[in-house]
Amino acid sequence: MSMFQGEVVRRPVIFLLCLLPTIAYANVVWPSLYLETRLFSWWAIGIGLLVEFFFVKWLFTLSTKKASIATMSANAVSAIAGIVLIPLAGIGWELFPGSVINWAFSWGTFNPITWGATFFLGCLVNGLLEGAVYKKWFSPEFRYKSKAFLWLLAANSLSVGAAFISLWLKPVQL
Repeated sequence: MSMFQGEVVRRPVIFLLCLLPTIAYANVVWPSLYLETRLFSWWAIGIGLLVEFFFVKWLFTLSTKKASIATMSANAVSAIAGIVLIPLAGIGWELFPGSVINWAFSWGTFNPITWGATFFLGCLVNGLLEGAVYKKWFSPEFRYKSKAFLWLLAANSLSVGAAFISLWLKPVQL
């Protein structure tokens, strides 16, 4: 079968899949998007960098200069990649566990369990991305299955937590 013939077969299949009735998930990403907008505010970035600097300096026993560079580098990577990954984590949550919970309790997307999952996923995504930077360039002995990673998650929970709390102190205006 040539490449052209394979394309001819795929087009009708894709068209038929588009005709299948599906549930509209237009609002599934909003909790994670709300959190993401606050993660990019200047004060959340400042709190995150300050808190994580001390954790990184202590965790990896780095000099002040190297801890500053490590913290800035890791947070730059997590900010850039997080633009896509945090909303995707929110969509992933809503497609499986979130939709089951919403159905079981007759809740919408903005419910306490989803907000808790959004907070956890924000911490986890940031922790995984920052951990990759620390492991690659600053602390090759860093392991994800270690107390160091749990401390990194704790540091991220403080900075993500500040952004998260701000959603209740000053809600997003549409």
